[in-house]
Formats: sequence, structure tokens, C-alpha cells
Amino acid sequence: MSDQSNPEVRKPRGFNVEAEKELSKRASILDTDWDLGFKETVQVIARGWMIISYVWGRFTIKWFLLLGALMYPVFVLPWGAKIIVDHVVLQRPIESTDGYPIWLHPLIEHFMTVSSLEILITLTVISVFLIILVGGYAPGAANDTTDGGMIEGQDTATKQENLTHGGHSFAGGIWGYYEYKMNSRLTQTVNHMVRAKLFERIKSMPMTLLDDQRIGDSVYRVMYDAPSINQIFYEVINRPTLSTCVFVAAMFNLVSAYQHVDAVIWLTGSLFPAYFLISIPFSRFVRRRHQASRAAGTIVTSTIEEGMDNMLAVQSLGGNKNERQRFGTDSSESFLRFRGTVLLDIFIGRSKELAFQVIFITVFWVIATNIIDGALSPGDYAAIFFYFWWMRGPADSFASLWIHLQSFVAGMRRVYAIMDLPQEQDLGDEVLPPIEQGVELRGVGLQYPDGRRALQDVSLTASIGQIVAFVGPTGAGKTSLAYLLPRYHAATEGQVLIDGHDVNDLELASLRDQITYVFQETQLFSFSILDNIRYGKPEASLDEVIRVAQIAGIHEFIDGLPEGYETKLGTTMSKLSVGQKQRISIARGLLRESKILILDEPTSALDPETEQYLVQSLHEAAKDRLVVIIAHRLSTIRQSDHIVFLDQGEVLEQGSHDELMAIEDGHYRRFVDLQTVSTGD
Repeated sequence: MSDQSNPEVRKPRGFNVEAEKELSKRASILDTDWDLGFKETVQVIARGWMIISYVWGRFTIKWFLLLGALMYPVFVLPWGAKIIVDHVVLQRPIESTDGYPIWLHPLIEHFMTVSSLEILITLTVISVFLIILVGGYAPGAANDTTDGGMIEGQDTATKQENLTHGGHSFAGGIWGYYEYKMNSRLTQTVNHMVRAKLFERIKSMPMTLLDDQRIGDSVYRVMYDAPSINQIFYEVINRPTLSTCVFVAAMFNLVSAYQHVDAVIWLTGSLFPAYFLISIPFSRFVRRRHQASRAAGTIVTSTIEEGMDNMLAVQSLGGNKNERQRFGTDSSESFLRFRGTVLLDIFIGRSKELAFQVIFITVFWVIATNIIDGALSPGDYAAIFFYFWWMRGPADSFASLWIHLQSFVAGMRRVYAIMDLPQEQDLGDEVLPPIEQGVELRGVGLQYPDGRRALQDVSLTASIGQIVAFVGPTGAGKTSLAYLLPRYHAATEGQVLIDGHDVNDLELASLRDQITYVFQETQLFSFSILDNIRYGKPEASLDEVIRVAQIAGIHEFIDGLPEGYETKLGTTMSKLSVGQKQRISIARGLLRESKILILDEPTSALDPETEQYLVQSLHEAAKDRLVVIIAHRLSTIRQSDHIVFLDQGEVLEQGSHDELMAIEDGHYRRFVDLQTVSTGD
């Protein structure tokens, strides 16, 4: 065994192409893409933003609220500070409107005719009103905000919860409260829409794909990749439009008030190209690093899920050390990949900060020189620097938009990769009438996509009122054959007919409404036994549930529990035997009263007495339905009305138990003899 496949010695690997490819393969064999080009990235972004068509009204309201919250400080805050410094503190008279933007001239003209005290009182009244409306802005703070979210970690997973449920406004007061509520509701709506769609697509996968999809990977994509839509949904429009509006508004105020200090205007405007030139070269690196980080996170989730799901096997085989080492290695890999994204973000952030500081020092020198020369007042210092700092945000935001989206594109690519996998689809539009006759297979064959042959030239007839057993050695094709009836697998050759209707011509819903499949691996939910049994028929009464529980031989056990049928399996599941779980599952299948009931190894975990009782009950249930049993146990098989013996995907013999036993050197007879010898009967 190679070092890379041995969990005891496999170590986290470096940041190279082969390592990232391997991570994607380990995360999911259905989605092995690990790198996106420019075109694919744009397609993911465009596809994500199309969701606005469902919520365009709320999105528009949110956009205008956000615009107002950003424009308020741009147009109001610096000029109040300038007026107070120059005309209240320093008592300088207002001689003209020069040095103020044109929209503020009417108020400045009024202040020319009043005293400094009246100016202060007027500004105080205006400030109180604005604090109630949009919040207060503390000294040294760029803005007041309204936020709601949870304390989060630094990893990708925990940050997604705030992306899913959080809200934000750049304003406080009444404005900020309303915007926050609108933001939070819109965010949750969009995220729920994507999560629900992804969850539905996963459930709609064909059986062949579901078998290859790791549960942990599916959980990670639904929980932690899907919230990436919120950043794409908001940022694609909000960042460029709002950043442009804020930048232009701030530049308008600067130009309107300080045309004579054009150096400050040009230096402030240079923030945008500086940030853009620093950010854009790193976009592909960011996308790849975040893809690798998410793939590594998926692997950890899958490792946890598999370890928990197979805990009994781990303990019984002494695998605790192996599992601990496997989890430790995968967790270390995840931390390594996340640290790669953090280091890249730090490098880009420090590079932009360096560029900002160079421009800042130059602007400071220009402003200080003009104040010393008398071209600017002390109040102008506060106003100009406010705009310089305020314009830094939209410049950085706009220039960094593309690189900011890369981490979330990696998440949405993983969502769309699953959504784009083949889904179970109606091959026809015919509605299946109530089944009255039964099933017929004509020359049916089944070949899996990887080329494996499962069934070859199978022909048989099974009628309502019969119990039909599919029998044969392990790997004979019994389950594959049963899967053809509800069309979990589609036959690649021949025809599967139900009452003369080809299943490929039927709507899936109408077909599966009349077929119930009870799988060999018991599938129970964590809610009550009552709700588990009536899962396929929620409106069923307690009496109906008790009746099928009695048929399945589980009623006495349930009735003996302290809470009876209301017992929650979330706390009792581990205390149920395999046979008890199996009988609950059988009762659930019987309650649905579909015309075709398929039971995969229904008696494998039952004692002989319970098995005998169940088989007799199935004969009663089969009076008005077709019961198909996949079985190995002779005691179950011999009581069937019709036996179909398969081996290596072919039907070798058909008939009743007595008819098949009468065939000299028959395949079924040899199968029975082997069982009889092995059991000592």
C-alpha cells in the first residue's frame, strides 16, 4: 500500500496542481473539477445572479436603502465638521460660499446672517433628527452600522452561517433597522431557495449516481457551499453600482468645493487604479485556493460521517486508532488548505495597504502645504481627509470585486456541479391507471454506464394476487431486476410492462405511487415509531398503523414500550434489534397499500416463528396486490407462488417450488440442496 493511501502515514501535501486534483477526486468522484477558467467563472457568476428574477422587488428596495445609507455621510458629515471648526470654534465669519459644495449653498447663505451660537443650535437640531433617522457617527469611525450575526470562527464552514442568516446596514436608527430586516429576510430567502433546490436535485439523482455520492460531500455542499450565492447575488450589482455612486458623489463634492487643489483630487482618484492593478493578477490563485479549501473541508465532513455511521464496525475491529489518525490527517489537510487562503488574502491586503499609505502620505503633504500657505482652512483638513478615507472604501470594493468573488465562485461551482448532474426524468407523459393485472418483462437487459452487465434477456410474468420470489446466489442480479419495476434503473434492452404500459412511457410519480419498495438496509427516521410507519401515508389512523404492525409482527414490542407508538427513534434506534427495525420498515411498506410491494430480504433478521407469521400475513396481503420478495432463506422462498431463479444476470428457471424441485440437476434444486446441507435440515 502506498504512503498516500495509508491513513497512518499519509501527510498533508503542498500547494501544487497534482495535490489539488487529488483533493477534488477524494472529495467526490462525481465532481473532480479543480480549476475554472475566466469564461467558466463568468458563467457561474451570471447563473447565480439570475436568481434576482425571483426577488427583484425586495432586492431593489434593499439597493436604494443601501445607497441612502452610503450617501448620507458623503453629503452631510464632513461639512458639519468644517462649519463647527471654522465658524463655531475658531469664530471665523462666513464671507462667501466658496469652499462648500453647491448643494449646501442655501444653508451657508443662511449661516452668513446669524451668530455662531445660532449656527451651533441649528446644527444640533439637524444632528438630533439625523441620529434618530440614520444613527450616530462617533469620532474616528467611518460610519454607524446595524448588524446581526453570530460569533464566527475563521474557517469557511462557520462563516457561512452569517452569510446565511446575518443582516447588515451601513446606517443606524430607523433607517438601519428597516434595512437590516430587509437584508436579513432577503438573504435567508435566496439561501433557502438555493439550498432547497440543491437538496431536491440530490434526492432526484438516479440510483447509480447516488451510490457514488458521499453523504458528507452532499452535506457540505448544501450547508456550506450553497450560502456562497448570497455574496454573488448581492455583490455583482451592489459593489460596482454603489461603489461608483459613492465614489462619484465624493468626487463631486471635492471638485465642487476644492477645484483650486486639483492635486488632492487626482491623488484621491488614483486609489481605484492602484487597488485594481494589485488585485486582479491574483484572481485565479484565490479561486484555486478556495476550491482546494472547500474540497478538504468536504473530506473532513465525509470522514466524520463515515466514522459515525460505522462506529460499531470501528469498535468491533479495533479501528479507533486508524479512525483517529485518518481524521487527524484529513483535518490537518483542511487546516493547511484554509491557511493557504488566509496567507493569500493577507498578502493581497498588505500590498493594497502599502499602496494606500504611499498615496496617503502624498495627500497629507499636499493638504498640509496648502493649509500653511493659506489656500485651505483647518476645517478643510477634516473635510478633505474625510473624503479621502471615505473614497478608499468604494475604490477598494470596486477594484477588488473580481478577486472577492473568486472564493464564492468556488463554492457555487460545487453547487452547480451537483445540480447539473443527470436527474431522474420522466421518459414519457402517460399516467398509469390503477394496476389490475401485473408485470411483464420481455427480453430485458441492463448494462451499467461503466460497462458492467447486470441482466441479460430476462422474460417473466407476475400477476396481482401472487407472491413472486427472486432467488439466486449473491450477485445474480436479483436487486437489479427488482429495481426495474419502479424504474430506479432503466432497462437498456427489452421492455418492462405494467398492465401493458411500458414503464418508459409513464410519469415517474404515477408509477411509483403504485409501487412500494422496502430496502434490505432499513431506512428509519429519528421521529416517532408512529410517524415512521405512516411516512408513506401521513393521513393513516392509529388503527391502520396497529393493523400493519400486527401483520409485521412488531405490535407487541411497540405496545410494550413506555411511550408506545409515540416513542422517538432518535433516542431508541440503537436499542432496537435489526429484526425490529426491519419489521417497522415492513409495516411502513404494508401501510401504503400500493398494488406492487417489493421486499428485499424481508426475513433475513427474523427468527423462524416471526418469519413464518410474516410470510403467512404476506399471503393475506397478496390477495389484492403483487408481492415481490428478494430472498435467500429457503423457508421464505418455498412458500412463494412463483420462483424466478437467476444467476449471472440470466433467468435460468421459473416455476413453483415443487415444479423447480422436480427438475433433475436443476439450478434451483442444487441451490436448495446446498442450503439444506448447510443448515442441517
